[in-house]
Amino acid sequence: MLTNTSTRARRRLAAFAGLTLMLTLFVSTASAEGKARRPVRRMTMTATAYCLRGITATGVDVHRGIVAADPRVLPMGSRIRVRDSRGANGEYLVEDQGAAVKGRRIDIFMPSCSQAKKFGRQRVMVIVERIGPPPERTTR
Repeated sequence: MLTNTSTRARRRLAAFAGLTLMLTLFVSTASAEGKARRPVRRMTMTATAYCLRGITATGVDVHRGIVAADPRVLPMGSRIRVRDSRGANGEYLVEDQGAAVKGRRIDIFMPSCSQAKKFGRQRVMVIVERIGPPPERTTR
């Protein structure tokens, strides 16, 4: 049979362990939520636009909302927000790369070639929301 002293000591130890576990969970949850909300970084990039249809480097059809980027700067699957002065403001997913897209350059897909020509080449502010890997895709 246990004595009163050892029972009290075990209860204190159990309470301390429970408090430590709760505190650890709270801190890790708070830091995970903070990371999800904060942008990873901001950078100024040179942006151009393209209108060619086809298959991207990640194997999906070209569609609105994707950009081509240098995978050393923005890995495939990265989610970015673009701010500019000519109509390309919005969120994009990096799903393509191009031979001429090197360094701090992005190529934004636009469904119409006239829009792409009007966009031209300009400096834009890119806010990196999430650095990829690409989202899991199911086979068709």
